[in-house]
Amino acid sequence: MGYLSYGRHALQHIIKNASPKRSSHTVVNPLLYACQGLRYRKLEVILTTNIDKLGKAGETVKVAPGYFRNHLMPKLLAVPNVDKFAYLIREQRKIYQPIDEEEVKEEVEVSEDSKEFKMREYEKAALRLTKAKLVLRRLIDAQKAQSRAKKDDPLELRSAVMKDDIVAEVARQLYVSIAPENLHLPTPLAQVGEYEVPLLLPRSIPVPEGTVNWSLQVKIRSK
Repeated sequence: MGYLSYGRHALQHIIKNASPKRSSHTVVNPLLYACQGLRYRKLEVILTTNIDKLGKAGETVKVAPGYFRNHLMPKLLAVPNVDKFAYLIREQRKIYQPIDEEEVKEEVEVSEDSKEFKMREYEKAALRLTKAKLVLRRLIDAQKAQSRAKKDDPLELRSAVMKDDIVAEVARQLYVSIAPENLHLPTPLAQVGEYEVPLLLPRSIPVPEGTVNWSLQVKIRSK
């Protein structure tokens, strides 16, 4: 009760009395010494993800209470090191963590000028051509359309589709460069409809399973 006379400065006076320079007969509350160490005590937490300069996911590390309370806990980057959370982290890693002992295949760099690289590019281009459908829009011949014997008869185009037209549209729509010599088109396409144009590609390019030859699907529609 002796310290009540200091009023609001009583705590400051008690701390001053705790100095070693004071007499050993001074009465000091022992709780003051315990409270001084709380700010330096660290917490054990379990990381839920990899954090640079701190640890990997699943590891138990010690961090400052303020760092855990203000940064790690709100973002769910770590959880307290208690049995419940430790069990959940272990089970989660069993489900989602990939197997570490994976066979690592060494990739060999292939020069762009090599024959192997060119054959790979040819094969990619051929697969793009055979899986896509080229759509062309052309004007029809109005006079021939009116003089058709049946309405189901195909519409005649005002100008037939040539090899050069297909080559240009392949480059524009499919971003693949081919030459007119790569198309087997004995006669121009003169009617509206769907066509399967054979492709003349090097024999070294393997043909997809279930097919005999490379081909390009072409659909001609009227404007």
